[in-house]
Amino acid sequence: MRKLIGIASLLVILTGCEKDQGFSISGKAEGIENGKKVYFSELKELNQRPERIDSTTIENGKFEADFADIESPNLGYLEVEGINGMVLFITENENIDFTIYKDSIQASKRKGGKQNELLNEYMENMQSINKEVSKLRMEMQTAYQSQDSTKLETLQNTQTEIMDNDKLFKKQIAKENKDAFVSVMALVDLLRMQGISVKELKETYDSLDEEVKNTALGAMLGKQLESMSATEIGSEAPDFSGPTPEGEELSLENAMGKVTIIDFWAAWCKPCREENPNVVKVYNKYHDKGLNIISVSLDKPNEKDKWLKAIEDDGLVWNHVSNLKFWDDPIAKKYGIRAIPATFILDENGVIVDRDVRGEEALDKRIGELLEGKK
Repeated sequence: MRKLIGIASLLVILTGCEKDQGFSISGKAEGIENGKKVYFSELKELNQRPERIDSTTIENGKFEADFADIESPNLGYLEVEGINGMVLFITENENIDFTIYKDSIQASKRKGGKQNELLNEYMENMQSINKEVSKLRMEMQTAYQSQDSTKLETLQNTQTEIMDNDKLFKKQIAKENKDAFVSVMALVDLLRMQGISVKELKETYDSLDEEVKNTALGAMLGKQLESMSATEIGSEAPDFSGPTPEGEELSLENAMGKVTIIDFWAAWCKPCREENPNVVKVYNKYHDKGLNIISVSLDKPNEKDKWLKAIEDDGLVWNHVSNLKFWDDPIAKKYGIRAIPATFILDENGVIVDRDVRGEEALDKRIGELLEGKK
């Protein structure tokens, strides 16, 4: 059928037809025509599309495939030829059985060993949360349109409670299942949601079994947390340098003031552009008193013109650098940036004293406090 199946068959012959204890998949795909391909993909890089590894064929509403043993679990995905969407699962040295629904592939089911049973619990909670939040948002929109502020506040409080419970669920999963790949997934989600402090995230991550931390996703998360720990409040800001709009090299050290803002942004980032007028007002007010800004752009390769136009259009008259590498920017990676806008406020010694302070009033107040203390 395929190279991997051939290898698995050879191993069976060489071991006297012993039962294969490796990784295999099987499933039902009722209503899907014979001959349609089922593709197996794995996550290789965070924030990248899964990489297609192999395929098998549907015959009489069923499919199956055998693979060599895996050393560690990973995120796997099944796709069916001609159907949009993927079925998420965790690769493990068990048979993983699927029920594929042609008209709703996202509702398809998986059944396997411990890793996938925990994944089912995790996914069921996620689906329940999404359903509740979606319903609440519709109700909030109705309350907003009818100007019912009391009901709107009640609904917002309910949503906050739901999200807080979701964070607790994810923390519990990670702390009680130290050998589970789902624990890494939960920590990645908590990082995205900013659900707990970086310190607590790293402590929980460090407590996981080495096998889980050494998975592709686990290793990527570990690097991310290491970077973020280095940029926590109270840490000395990592030095960096990058190309200016004029093509010269500028370092953080040479851009420092009594107070310095490191501003991660991009011309394509709408929230960044909306925040820029607030930063401009604060800069104009405090620059003569010692405020400096160095902006690090995550603009895309071959889009220097858009970066420069945004600087001009928004009146950003301070220091700028960019490697024009989008999310692969080495400065952004050093600072653990996963979303923009992102800002760090440094004192005169380069120590991070605050971060992500937004809005003219809040930013004005914080910068004013820091500079007044230096008079």
